[in-house]
Amino acid sequence: MKRRNLIFILAGATALCALTLTAARARDVPKVATGFVANVVCTETFVSGLDPARAFAETTSAMPGAGLIAWALDYRVDRVRKDVSVTLFGLGRSHAVYRGEGLGCRLDHGGAVADIAVPSPDAKAALLPEIAGPSIVAPQTPQLAAALDRAFAEPDKSTPRNTRAIVVMKDGRVVAERYADGIGIDTPLLGFSATKSVMSALAGVLVRKGALKLHEPVPIAAWQGVDDPRRAITLDHLIRHTAGLKLGSSLQASLASALEPVNRMKFLEADMAAYAESMPLETAPGAAWNYHDGNTVILGHVIRQASGGSASRMMRFARQELFDPLGMRHVALEFDASGNAEGSSQMLASARDWARFGQLYLNDGVAGSKRILPEGWVKYSASPTPNAWVGQGAGFWTNHGDSFGATYRTERGWPRDTFFAKGTIGQYVIIVPSARLVIVRLGRSPNRPPEADGVFDLVRDVVAATSDKAKLAGAN
Repeated sequence: MKRRNLIFILAGATALCALTLTAARARDVPKVATGFVANVVCTETFVSGLDPARAFAETTSAMPGAGLIAWALDYRVDRVRKDVSVTLFGLGRSHAVYRGEGLGCRLDHGGAVADIAVPSPDAKAALLPEIAGPSIVAPQTPQLAAALDRAFAEPDKSTPRNTRAIVVMKDGRVVAERYADGIGIDTPLLGFSATKSVMSALAGVLVRKGALKLHEPVPIAAWQGVDDPRRAITLDHLIRHTAGLKLGSSLQASLASALEPVNRMKFLEADMAAYAESMPLETAPGAAWNYHDGNTVILGHVIRQASGGSASRMMRFARQELFDPLGMRHVALEFDASGNAEGSSQMLASARDWARFGQLYLNDGVAGSKRILPEGWVKYSASPTPNAWVGQGAGFWTNHGDSFGATYRTERGWPRDTFFAKGTIGQYVIIVPSARLVIVRLGRSPNRPPEADGVFDLVRDVVAATSDKAKLAGAN
């Protein structure tokens, strides 16, 4: 056979395979779209206590491309059964069910569902000093008031910010906070991918206790074949998104991302961890950075195994070792039907609780007099991951290093030592050690342009308003 003909045949076969794969993924799109909407509307209706129409409208308006199909999405909320059903053009029905206090909602794929017991928060176990009283803390200075006014403003009606909550802490105390209508100091709010930072913290606790090793392979049964290259994947690889598994990308939340296999994992699979762990390698472990939710879902599986083997024991571990010591009393963590924590995006906490989490990192992993995270873990979390162009560390985003993202943020007024938990469409827990600040911003804002959520102005304004120079000017 002539070489030219062979090339044509191979090219045709490759194109046919790609077309078949694309068609297979395209069939998933209605279920991905309806699954995302069903889960968010269920969670925000029955956990956050928001009006479902508001949850639907604010979320779809913030998702790139979702406006093209929002009119074709039909959602039904049953407040008696506490569930939500969604269809797209009458197809791809997804059903989300409220599971109970502390567990939020789950997508119903049929079949058996793991029972999960959730311990109640223990107020007596709090070690972190109280950050505020029972009332909303008004901005302590005119400059802070102006910063919050600006953050809650809507300068461009075509890309609404829908800011829901802002909490500013200086030296461990709230110095300013504000909430949108219908939201208060105790309202659990969805962090989306800020949840990944919490999973990283839970892994850190297990490292401190000696149950996990950061740079040793993780014990995933599916990877233990003698010739399986996935055996080399470590805890550090999962936390830094360098494991190399072929799951696509979670970097952009948009209608187009519905084609990524990672979203099949999230919205079509009853056992997310098993699906993610079944994927082959795309790159050698540690060789390349690729941010996707599968890394953190597998991390959640590793945490579950190391903390007792069941979802109930994992929840008890999370309460006793992290949430209760920090005084985080308004937390819900969602699990799939098989008992896998949806640790990539599905934790809710009040804005103050998210601030308490940030304060742990400002305190170098210590709450009160107790070390929660291993010594050096905070430095590790903020250390840059090679080739992570957005500026990612280990479980957090970071301004350390010379990545494009770190440079972009510092050029817009963020201090160089800043690192932060970040969730799509406008969720932030920002730690600024040099200014002794934790800034929480939660809302429903488009990811593009980067300035759409107003967080660049917010950080710059708050740093300036709480500086020693600002205090001196106020005294004069």
